[in-house]
Amino acid sequence: MGTTRRIELFDLVNYIVLSIVFLVVLFPLLFTIAASFSDPVAVASGQIWFWPKGFTLEAYRNVFANRVIWTGYANSIVYMVSGTTLNLAVTITCAFALSRSKLRGRNLITGLFVFTMFFSGGMIPTYILMVRLDLIDSRWAMILPGAMSVWNMIITRTYYQASIPEELYEAAKIDGCSDLGIFARIALPLSTPIIAVIGLFYGVGHWNGFFNALIYLRSEMLYPLQLVLRNILLMNQQLLMDLESIPAEQFEWYARQAMMAEVMKYALIFVASAPVLIAYPFVQRHFVKGVMIGAIKG
Repeated sequence: MGTTRRIELFDLVNYIVLSIVFLVVLFPLLFTIAASFSDPVAVASGQIWFWPKGFTLEAYRNVFANRVIWTGYANSIVYMVSGTTLNLAVTITCAFALSRSKLRGRNLITGLFVFTMFFSGGMIPTYILMVRLDLIDSRWAMILPGAMSVWNMIITRTYYQASIPEELYEAAKIDGCSDLGIFARIALPLSTPIIAVIGLFYGVGHWNGFFNALIYLRSEMLYPLQLVLRNILLMNQQLLMDLESIPAEQFEWYARQAMMAEVMKYALIFVASAPVLIAYPFVQRHFVKGVMIGAIKG
């Protein structure tokens, strides 16, 4: 009875703590959504908590009327889809090869990969390399440099080692299947959980990435959405700083524009986060299985 009560008490405390954590994580999202649909004056005066006040779609109309935002959105989709496809192709093939016990020197190769996780050339040598490869101000600058994450490759390799028995490969080999056939007909169909997990990791990384774009891209037509959002936020801050020097007869109009810019910031955050929020439920059922098998066993 004492043990049962301790378990029940632990479960109760666990539920309370997790509920508090859930509310803490949920509040910024609810506030962002509520503020994006609210009147700029209500947002500026701090009246928004969980529910919009003075419901309006003006912020979203201004956001979607901006062609630069649509261009950034399209660029981010291109970078995410093409980059994630390349990431998965390189990571899965490399992990499958290194998971095979008959591959000679696989421990040495794995060690060389792990070495790059702790030591790298740094920003300046990487930039020089990009210049020499003629990738500056091109879409490839957003796709090629991060073609594979060693951490994701190790998780995927461990997944293959822990989830697919070697006897299955040997049976396919006896039936006349080549190594490429084993990979395509056996390994890939059984890799759905880990592909969904690392695909989500890579996709979110590409969608949220802006640092490479900040360094390597010069043309605004190539900017991803995150860099467009950054530039808009910087412009809004400058607008707020300029209010002090605005003539009195124009102050009201500029103040209204500044408040609208603040609401547009929340609308942009929600618009930029929507694809990830939409995609996550489709891979959530694979998420725990893929990470646990790939990270613990082996």
